[in-house]
Amino acid sequence: MNIRQIIRTIVKPLTWGGVGVGLLLLSSCGLYNKYERPDDVNTKGLIRDLVSDTDTLRVNTDENFGDLPWREVFTDPQLQSLIEKALENNTDLRNAALNVKMMETALTVSKLAFLPSVAIAPSGTISRVQMDGATTSKTYQLPIAASWNLDLFGNLLSVKRSAQAQLLATKDYQVVVKTNIICGIANLYYTLMMLDEQLAIVTDMEGLVKETWDMMKLQKDLGRARSTSVQSAEASYYSIQSQAVDLRRQIREMENSMSLLLNEAGHKIERGKFYNQSLPSKFATGVGIQLLSNRADVHAAEMALAQCFYDVETARSRFYPNITVSGNALFTNSLGSTIVNPGKWILSAVGSLTQPIFQHGQIVAGLKVAKAQMEQAQNTWQNTILKAGNEVSNALLLYNSSEEKSQLEAKQVAVLTQNVEDTKQLYSSKGSSYLEVIQAQTSLLNARISQVQDDFSKMQAVVNLYQALGGGSK
Repeated sequence: MNIRQIIRTIVKPLTWGGVGVGLLLLSSCGLYNKYERPDDVNTKGLIRDLVSDTDTLRVNTDENFGDLPWREVFTDPQLQSLIEKALENNTDLRNAALNVKMMETALTVSKLAFLPSVAIAPSGTISRVQMDGATTSKTYQLPIAASWNLDLFGNLLSVKRSAQAQLLATKDYQVVVKTNIICGIANLYYTLMMLDEQLAIVTDMEGLVKETWDMMKLQKDLGRARSTSVQSAEASYYSIQSQAVDLRRQIREMENSMSLLLNEAGHKIERGKFYNQSLPSKFATGVGIQLLSNRADVHAAEMALAQCFYDVETARSRFYPNITVSGNALFTNSLGSTIVNPGKWILSAVGSLTQPIFQHGQIVAGLKVAKAQMEQAQNTWQNTILKAGNEVSNALLLYNSSEEKSQLEAKQVAVLTQNVEDTKQLYSSKGSSYLEVIQAQTSLLNARISQVQDDFSKMQAVVNLYQALGGGSK
């Protein structure tokens, strides 16, 4: 009888006798189940209406702003070049890709667990007795051992499915990193241009305040102004210069942050003009679970739940027997005290069944822990869904409020610009005091700075909304 016949003899009663009972047990205990999305997840009212405190937003569900390729959202050529460089060089994204490779390897290992394990350990000896007429004795052995774990109760299957879910979650994390890099670069780019614009405003105001100071010094020389007026104008001039210094510092810090995302040492970032940017202004966001179609972090949280589901299945399978079939084949010329040439095959096969009875409560505890971890994963998934809805709501609210404020501030800037001119003329004709001139200039500066800040907030809201909808994942 050869090794194949021996193994078949052992496996046959196991697969037709014991397995029949095993399949009955499996159908009653719920092993071999596949993960299904829970029905009790809350996806209603994820996005609040922009005006009403009680309604939720209803928008067109045929489109989704998050579906747009990032090049169609961020059209500035210099920004596109920076994003491409970051996607190629960023360390976090490279590490995320390596994590995916590691998980793919782990999944391959879990699949190979279904195959028999085979080991070979050849050996040989040469012996000679130091006697007259003695001959040299040569013996050799070529043992081959194979062991196969029959996965009748789903242990290996659930481990493989858990690894598959973990791989999907790891790929989702890679997409999350990609989205964060795209939107992070865009936010830093627009921040730099906003700071450039504010610095230009401060520089212009610096010249205006210097003119006021010079005018007051001339008025003092003519005996028409007090020294306190000149001192106040001088102090205002230094205050403006101080703001310029602070803005230059912030610009350097933003450039350093951008360089870090590019995986480069800090350097100057080439960029366009703030008011030359063109970003989308009409958004279709979708509702309910459709909102989450591009959110890789939400899908990753669900895959973590699926992984925990299969971990529970694995924990349950440990209550059932472990069936192993082992086969050994030995090609040797040493048969006890006899040496034969050529060698002969010695074949054997063994089937074993191990049923856990008392494991110090470890199996029961393992199942309880796995169930608790699955409950935690479902809580995390639900919270991730609600968080996604909040992020979309906040981005839409920021865009609309910034747009409204920017329009009001544009009117305010126009009024204050005229007010500065009128106040300077009144001061020249002694119709107003120096304090009114300084206050008018300060109010104009603050209004222009605020307008740029709100215009930037509108840009930032577009980036945040794109990120909240999982933009850049496709």
